[in-house]
Amino acid sequence: MACCSPAQPLAFEVFEAGGTARPEGVGGRHTMDKPKIRAVEAFPVEQQGQTFVLLRDPTGIAPEPILIGMGAYFLVAQMDGKNERLDLQAAFARRFGEIIPSEQIQQLIDALDRAYFLESARYLERVREVTEEFAKSPQRPAALAGLAYHADPIQLREEIAAFFRRPGAPGEIPVPSTELACLSGLISPHIDPRRGGAAYAHAYGELLRRERPELVVILGTSHYGSGPQLFTATRKDFATPLGVVQTDRQFVERLAARYKEGALFEQELLHRNEHSIEFQALFLAWALGTAGYQIVPILVGSFHEMVQSGETPAYDARVGGFLEALRGELAADSRRTLIIAGVDFAHVGRKFGDSFGADEKVAQWIKREDLALIENIKRGDPEGFFADIVKDRDARKICGLSPMYTQLELLRDHPARLLMHDIAMEPQTESAVSFASLAIE
Repeated sequence: MACCSPAQPLAFEVFEAGGTARPEGVGGRHTMDKPKIRAVEAFPVEQQGQTFVLLRDPTGIAPEPILIGMGAYFLVAQMDGKNERLDLQAAFARRFGEIIPSEQIQQLIDALDRAYFLESARYLERVREVTEEFAKSPQRPAALAGLAYHADPIQLREEIAAFFRRPGAPGEIPVPSTELACLSGLISPHIDPRRGGAAYAHAYGELLRRERPELVVILGTSHYGSGPQLFTATRKDFATPLGVVQTDRQFVERLAARYKEGALFEQELLHRNEHSIEFQALFLAWALGTAGYQIVPILVGSFHEMVQSGETPAYDARVGGFLEALRGELAADSRRTLIIAGVDFAHVGRKFGDSFGADEKVAQWIKREDLALIENIKRGDPEGFFADIVKDRDARKICGLSPMYTQLELLRDHPARLLMHDIAMEPQTESAVSFASLAIE
């Protein structure tokens, strides 16, 4: 991790695996006239009584985070591809009343570039390398094993069993049964399992009570996709600590050939670090094992432009064409099919760009509005669901809008039952994330 000294908020060091440090910018300097920061996450971190900012690349292209001081963070925020070093220097002087040497600014630029946080030739080369490496592997590795859940199978099973004993959780793990028909759909969170464990327990506990699916279509939120491509598939199997969940490659290939309004594999690299499908594959492996069924993993990009215009997504050729293609493939398939949406609901508070913090009053608002939105899901009403979000221009920033809408279109008029709704409060960031589990008949 690269970090800065509290006494020198712009001085960077990179700590290598062996624990030795060397100054950034020494050798391999990549001078850029107008540096541009990539779309990365920024989190406040308290150390030794001071506030720093942790920059993290959720795509995993930049493998290590960077810890920077507030002065450095101010400069990073000005790196929009239009400002030169002199512009950065002037902006810093206006903000802090201090002229910072251009050499220090260059040192910051070098550190960011070395860590792949800038849009640059070095970053593009890194993308090429990662893409080639990912393409060669028949499996999508368990990116968050050991981070969001135990990598050891025994510890992982104990961890998931403990989720069932949390407040609001089902209690005992259900005994697998085939007395009830296979679910048509399942809405499950994609929040960190250690925060949303009880909701995962409800979702996958319900799956245990039912006849097993033979084909599972997983619609996951694509957090990091960009551009016009809204649907992204992968042919890769999903590795988990509990075994490898197999992707139905033939189904995916047929779907890609049938879908004429987009290129399903154009952004396949998005699957490499995306957690919204990884967590569903993990819990499927726990609930069903890894034999007797196959999955179809599809990431669904943002419908933000449709929310802003008020246009029903199905009328967009990209969405309507995908729905038609997937319906056609499912109609031709005789297997028992389950459609999972790996989604969260509201993202509210300062961490998510709001001017207000998430407190108990905000949490009550989130719950009230979420439950009203869920009424549309319970009726199997995609138009009502989308209209409910459009009415306030998605003020709660529903993270799973696009996968849930897609699922509702595929399962129109299917009744659903709410299993659990919950809100994870983050006092340190004055933010909140809500999530839910629903069973769709």
